[in-house]
Amino acid sequence: MKHIIIGTAGHVDHGKTCLTRALTGVDTDRLKEEQKRGITIEIGFAQLTLPNGQTASIIDVPGHEKFIRNMLVGAAGMDVVLMVIAADEGFMPQTREHLGILSLLGVQNGILVITKADMVDEEWLEAIEEEAREDVKGTFLQDAPIVAVSSYTGQGIEELKQLIVKLVEGAEQRNQDRPFRLPVDRVFSVDGFGTVVTGTLIEGSMELGEEVCLYPNGKKARIRGLQNHDTPEERASAGMRVAVNLSGIDKADVKRGDTVAKPGSMLLSRQMDVQLTMLRDAPYPVKNDSQLHFHHGSRELVCKCVLLGKDKLEAGETGFAQLRFQEDVAVKNGDHYVVRFFSPMVTVGGGMILNAEPGRHKRSDPKVLEGLAARASGSSEKQVTEALKQAGSAMPKHRDLAKAAGLTESELDECLERLMADGEVVELGGRYVSHDTIEALWEKAVKLLGAYHEAQPLQPGMNRGEFRGKLLPTASPAAIDALVDYYAQHRGLRIEGPTIALPDFQVVWNSFYTGLKDRLLDQWGKAGLAPENADDILAAFGKKEEGARQVVQRLLYDGDLVALNGQILLRKDFYQKALDALYGLFAQKPEVILAELRDALGISRKYALALLEHWDSEGITRKTGDVRTLLKKV
Repeated sequence: MKHIIIGTAGHVDHGKTCLTRALTGVDTDRLKEEQKRGITIEIGFAQLTLPNGQTASIIDVPGHEKFIRNMLVGAAGMDVVLMVIAADEGFMPQTREHLGILSLLGVQNGILVITKADMVDEEWLEAIEEEAREDVKGTFLQDAPIVAVSSYTGQGIEELKQLIVKLVEGAEQRNQDRPFRLPVDRVFSVDGFGTVVTGTLIEGSMELGEEVCLYPNGKKARIRGLQNHDTPEERASAGMRVAVNLSGIDKADVKRGDTVAKPGSMLLSRQMDVQLTMLRDAPYPVKNDSQLHFHHGSRELVCKCVLLGKDKLEAGETGFAQLRFQEDVAVKNGDHYVVRFFSPMVTVGGGMILNAEPGRHKRSDPKVLEGLAARASGSSEKQVTEALKQAGSAMPKHRDLAKAAGLTESELDECLERLMADGEVVELGGRYVSHDTIEALWEKAVKLLGAYHEAQPLQPGMNRGEFRGKLLPTASPAAIDALVDYYAQHRGLRIEGPTIALPDFQVVWNSFYTGLKDRLLDQWGKAGLAPENADDILAAFGKKEEGARQVVQRLLYDGDLVALNGQILLRKDFYQKALDALYGLFAQKPEVILAELRDALGISRKYALALLEHWDSEGITRKTGDVRTLLKKV
């Protein structure tokens, strides 16, 4: 079943609460002060049963300018609005402000309801209707149906219900596939049950027993009970008014303005890039560095507004800004918000959150403005590509990319299918990266390896670990390995064992290095099984020492030299001689001690120990106490 939230809006004392009572039979002014003063202070709720049998929730919001912050809490969950205009007064200041707020919050469906029709004559009523039509031109209510009613005589109420049926049938169902989210508008305790929160479930669905997270404080709780208009439910879906009984948390841990959501589904932000649209009749401009009241869901905070690309936004203008806060705000990309002037506190604008995790920008950076324009376009593909552009070489996983782009994971799948088919996005081991980032990293890799090949012309390539650390020092090894494999497949990057080289790199032994190679092999050949320390041998080459070191590294790679440890190197033929001697000893007995190898080779204890420890490390021998046994032949 489709669940829809219908809201009333309009100027104070224009009959919103009376209209709600006429439609539902429920008086939503539950507070004594509301009943005493005859005005709505807090938002009220009632269930409406429509002529076709479908039920919907009605939110009755206050119209007085002093309680506009409460109106904002209720408006944040509306799917359909009944814009109430009293026949005896017509459009008034709060009517216009409410209309502006609803537009900024993305409400798209509504009905113009002329109340108190019994108090005026037919000619006056027609004039009010014409005036209302003129006042809503250029807004989402421009083509809305209009109906005159009297909440006291019942005039027009049935006609209004039929109009609501048509509008509800055409209204889009809120997304139930997204992680659930409920902005909290009331918190109280019930004896024997504990903490209860209420709100409009704006997306997703929640079930009994499910774990929830309270944002922004991060505390966890579990759903002990669910109610929709006093009816117990096992499952609540987007578009329902819900009371949630939470276990494992105290009333003091929750407050109005918090969000109950699926753990890990929200972003905590202290600065966010937004599109900011000024109301057509905003009484004040917003200047760079202005202090504003920020309204999002049921939360209100003060923020600093840093305008991007402009110094000032006048009434009716749209631009980009970065809003900065002193405390965490739990949001998602794509959320709507409203801002009010700091003093006097009047609504001036609002819009959409484009990026909840941006860095700080230069205010007139064309690339920043271009990226924000792409996000604001509404194209899910552009949202994904911009999120990947923002992530750069971080290569987000599927879930993180969905969150950054403001999409569900299934919506992201649809976008990625198209973007990957067009070659704009590449998947690397469960992570995603844009084609532009792939190209930029390839350029970096070419420069990095090119410099290495020039400095180390005898090496087959850079060690993979070194390459990881220099190309993407903060990325996971798995992500870089996937990137290396991609370049090997698509760019011809050469991988040889633990080394990485450019496709066209070749080791060239010129006369300089060939001469050094011959000298080094000759020197280690003369030393036999008892060479000097490698550093001492290389130091004797003087100005050619660096070249000699490169040659030694290549000889080690090719197997012409064998390193027993960091300082003792043997020429391959002498190493094999020692290994054959070891096998000869084991042919005579199952266990060998150090002294036996030393005597068999005619070397000192130092070199015999180095040999045995090397063979231990290679898994050829195993030491037990003072003896060694043979594990394998190589």
